[in-house]
Amino acid sequence: MTGLTTGSPTVPGPTDRDRAVRAAVERGLVSPATPVAGLLDVAGVRRSAAELRSTFAEFTEAGVPVLHAFAVKAASLVPVLRLLADEGLGCEVASPGELALARAAHVPARRTVLDSPAKTPAELREALALGIAVNIDNPEELARVDALVASAPTGAPLGLRVNPQLGGGSIGAMSTATDTSKFGVALRDEGARAWVVRAYLDRPWLTRLHGHVGSQGMALPLMADGVRALFDLAEEINAQAGRAQVDTLDIGGGLPVNFASDRVTPTYREYVEVLRERVPGLFRGRYGLVTEFGRSLLAKHGTVVARVEYAKSAGGRPIAVTHAGAQVATRTVFVPDAWPLRVAAYDARGLPKEGPPVAQDVAGPCCFAGDLVAENRPLPLLESGDHAALLDTGAYYFSTHFAYNSLPRPGVYGYTADPSGEVRFATVRTPQTLEELTAESGGAHGEELRTLR
Repeated sequence: MTGLTTGSPTVPGPTDRDRAVRAAVERGLVSPATPVAGLLDVAGVRRSAAELRSTFAEFTEAGVPVLHAFAVKAASLVPVLRLLADEGLGCEVASPGELALARAAHVPARRTVLDSPAKTPAELREALALGIAVNIDNPEELARVDALVASAPTGAPLGLRVNPQLGGGSIGAMSTATDTSKFGVALRDEGARAWVVRAYLDRPWLTRLHGHVGSQGMALPLMADGVRALFDLAEEINAQAGRAQVDTLDIGGGLPVNFASDRVTPTYREYVEVLRERVPGLFRGRYGLVTEFGRSLLAKHGTVVARVEYAKSAGGRPIAVTHAGAQVATRTVFVPDAWPLRVAAYDARGLPKEGPPVAQDVAGPCCFAGDLVAENRPLPLLESGDHAALLDTGAYYFSTHFAYNSLPRPGVYGYTADPSGEVRFATVRTPQTLEELTAESGGAHGEELRTLR
């Protein structure tokens, strides 16, 4: 957003994020008592969801069913799931806990997909009873589902997850289509493809195929090649079955996020254009689609704001000791080259801090030397009482808390800013109290070990 000053050239004005940071400080959401909080731009989330829907609109307009199932692991917070459900999205869940959150957000079973490489019999039984779609990971799990289907027929959509073994991206831990990935049936292993085809021919109730080649660090062409491998396999199965047995392709998610600037790139539209080029058959309307995007829907719309407790120096380098470190930015702290974050400096009032850039470290509160969210980063010099804002943290950073040093989980608040600049907040999660943390850490059982002699 920009502002105009009479008689002056156009100058940048405060963004909605700037307004939200200031309002959070003014209203005590970030304070000496609660020195770190997450802020989520609700209007931004709605825009991303609308862009996703519109990008795949040609399928829905042609009568092809499309389910956008949000990857719950990216933001395992009930109000976020409910907001996305209002925007027409479902949920992709990978644990009993994530399924419980999706149900608490009133996401219908028909808009829920269960993915996990380690589903228990109880999880599978519950999913089949509820009619939740299940992506079966391996031959042993398929045998388990065989027995469950035989004992209690189900209307749940069922399919296999396959690994096309196309290779990895720039972050190995996020690459799920390597030769030795733990996910799915390794399609290029000896005899595997024939086994998959026979599994479908023997089971008319297998009607879906699932594939996901990876997340952050994956190039769009490699993602599209994974979808092409899925499409080709579905065509082969249907040709041998002599009918359209496979009717839905779950193409996963994994769209990378640009953490280097405010620019959104790549976009969903850019991804679809790569799909159009490399998998033209996908656009002929023969298959329903499921997507499982997570990070790309939320990352750009989140900010972690942390109070600077102390300013010091070591070896001639300034260090701002803040309350946001490994407990909220775990990947960034432990793998900074793969997960760098931008940091914005705000003053004690929550206003963008001015001043010449000074190379400094931005440290967290955890009791180990490597707890740094930014190292030797040029920023206006941060002082005690200022605020450091970790940008692009709307996915994973709010809900994937690392309980090092028994640091409590911070509060999370959604916000909107109207055209006049007025900021409204809604609570997503209240800050964890020390009493709650103590209870979670076995406080009610404090005497029990002493009884063992």
